[in-house]
Amino acid sequence: MSSPTPSSVKEFQVVNRIIEYLKGAPNVINSTDWTLRRSAERCASFTKFGNVAVHSTVKNRSAKVTVYVGSDAVRQKTLNPQQTEIMDNLSKTLCSLEEYVKLAPIVRINRTMGNNDEFSPNCTIFVSIQRPEMIRLAYMTWATLFPVKPHGEPKQHILYIPEWQEGERQILVFPEISTTVVLGTDYYGESKKGFLRMAMWNAKQRGMLGLHAGSKILKAKGPDGRLRRYGMLIFGMSGTGKTTHTCHTHGLNDKDEGIEILQDDVVFLKKDGTAYGSERGFYLKTEGLDPVTQPVIYKAATSRDAIFENVMIDYEGNLYFENDTLTSNGRGIMIREDLSPYISNDINLPPVDVLDELIVAFITRRHTVVPLAARLTPEQAAAAFMLGESIETSAGDPRRAGESIREVGTNPFIIGDKSYEGNWFYDFVKRHEGKVQCYQLNTGGLGEIIENHPNGVKVFKRKVQRVEIPEMSAIIRGIVRGTNKWVKDKYWNLEVPAFVEGMDLSRYNVEKFYEVDSIINQVSDLRCERVAYIEKFNTLDKVIIKAAEIM
Repeated sequence: MSSPTPSSVKEFQVVNRIIEYLKGAPNVINSTDWTLRRSAERCASFTKFGNVAVHSTVKNRSAKVTVYVGSDAVRQKTLNPQQTEIMDNLSKTLCSLEEYVKLAPIVRINRTMGNNDEFSPNCTIFVSIQRPEMIRLAYMTWATLFPVKPHGEPKQHILYIPEWQEGERQILVFPEISTTVVLGTDYYGESKKGFLRMAMWNAKQRGMLGLHAGSKILKAKGPDGRLRRYGMLIFGMSGTGKTTHTCHTHGLNDKDEGIEILQDDVVFLKKDGTAYGSERGFYLKTEGLDPVTQPVIYKAATSRDAIFENVMIDYEGNLYFENDTLTSNGRGIMIREDLSPYISNDINLPPVDVLDELIVAFITRRHTVVPLAARLTPEQAAAAFMLGESIETSAGDPRRAGESIREVGTNPFIIGDKSYEGNWFYDFVKRHEGKVQCYQLNTGGLGEIIENHPNGVKVFKRKVQRVEIPEMSAIIRGIVRGTNKWVKDKYWNLEVPAFVEGMDLSRYNVEKFYEVDSIINQVSDLRCERVAYIEKFNTLDKVIIKAAEIM
């Protein structure tokens, strides 16, 4: 690892000094679980289900004003104008912050991420309650993580000052001293991702790979009648269906079949396939939440212990999940125990050698010519990991919602060399070839036509033929039951399903939506985009780049 710059060393010293001061400062309250919840409830609304609903002024993550501070190993390679200004003023900002934390009333809570003896970060958050209702940020963090373990390692810190000047909003990430400073936003996602981002960096220093993925166990009977036990990792950008399918039964209702939900957002993968879980509270997008197609999630999300953030609620406590007047990024925290009886007693996925197979699924959300499902070789799986293809959702940048995006590992929170992560993942799937099966699942659909006008206006000439949740569940059910039939696709160098029990695949025949020449052109254009993107990673294994070129 490279050394921090001299200026970074000084900045580290200031940040460490602030954290040490806060640990024993007279203006810091060490909150207990009971008083924390009671205080948060006084500043919240109640839904008809008896749980609390809160609203933030900032409705999304502030990615454009997030900077990584430290050595070359962690710093972003390119900065936008806002990030450049933040870095130019960093010393002045930290000086002002050091004085301010001596004045503001602050609440402190201490929790643990994960539940294992090898990697369970100790997480401390300091939240300014200059605005008293900001106690909810501490409460939501408390709800998401586990009770503190006395000797949890590594130690991670977040300092949260929501009332900082709006024009100077910034998120300062110091990976090498495991501290994040959040200034000028009251959105809970900065706390959640702040701890998880830091944990993924720390896991990487210990030889693991932090994944933006849900985890579960599935038990299914194959055509031979034998019951098999599968692990599953589900990758996906926020808002693409990762939590939905992590917390879905997929209709595995035969005798002895079923699922066990482990985690919905971030796990820490070891080379033997063990995937350590991170959280006790799942943070889901509530848009489209439905008791019919998502019964497990709906039950947990409407329990007494759930917390809603930026979800439309009326004066009588009724919830309107489809109402996006305030934001399309409504959120909810649901507690694992409320997913009973589908929750596992353990949050950790066991190693590959104790499972029949490990299934790795990359969720993408495309609306034109990408197949609904594809079975991948190890090389194609590593390429899919690096490409991280999807569309932007309101969870990221609402102004770009619907645009094509790529994020390595579908993970916007990677610190450091992304090629390293792709090579690590390829080595993992290759060494377990035969036991690890990889798939790409498109939760969007096919057939969309958008006309781009010279003035920048986009006109939808035809809406996407969406794949519904029960249909995608049928594909997953067929994977674990071994009933899907796979064939080489006509346009892609991929194996795609020719038969899925309980699903009419003819509805998604790409030739029903486009002329053959149009399909060929769209496939060619997408391949060119992939090549241009993946060739930027000059230390990536060449077989991964080759796979991306011909997928």
